[in-house]
Amino acid sequence: MNRPPFRSPPLGPPRAGPRQKILAAWRGVDTVPLEKSRKNSAKAAEQLVPQVLTKLGLDQRRAEAEIVKVWNNLIDPNITAHAQPAGVHKGTLFVNVDSSVWLSEIVRYRRREILALLQHSFGKEFIAKISFRAG
Repeated sequence: MNRPPFRSPPLGPPRAGPRQKILAAWRGVDTVPLEKSRKNSAKAAEQLVPQVLTKLGLDQRRAEAEIVKVWNNLIDPNITAHAQPAGVHKGTLFVNVDSSVWLSEIVRYRRREILALLQHSFGKEFIAKISFRAG
């Protein structure tokens, strides 16, 4: 028993050959949308990767990881034991402090010093201000 080889069904509507184009023109059917849908819309990876990285926010995540590293190296260990950066949003660095006593201490006496150190490392545009919060 001879079976014909398996062929997958064609994807999408059949291609319009010269005969189909003439018949479509004679019938008054617009085949332009069909032809546009058949165009190869594949893009090179070099065009897609920057868009994907931007959408994933990897640059922002990398910068936040760098802030934690700099925070732990530059800031007084007594402060880093009780306060850690939580994230950056629109130039504001958010820092979580483990108790209200340390929050008061840092905000009253150390805020300007910490801000100056971080702005020196990252620039005033990236970290314009710091918001400390208990939690």
